Amino acid sequence: MNQEMNMSVSPVCVKNGEKYAFVSFTDGERTAEGKIPDCKILVSNGFTLAEVEQLETYMKRELTQLKKLASGIRLFDAFIK
Repeated sequence: MNQEMNMSVSPVCVKNGEKYAFVSFTDGERTAEGKIPDCKILVSNGFTLAEVEQLETYMKRELTQLKKLASGIRLFDAFIK
């Protein structure tokens, strides 16, 4: 994979009492979106199966940090400036 991978994390979402967030990866024109805490890639465009597995492994390994990032995002702060 390219060393210039970009990642973004959504705010925490809640549905039917379940908390989750989305993690997006972009590498040029390639994109992938996964869900935590499931640590599964839901949609991938341009990544090989092996690379998708690496992204899922990354999410599992960094799950605690990804959860902290997601919980630290305050959506309304984006509108107050």
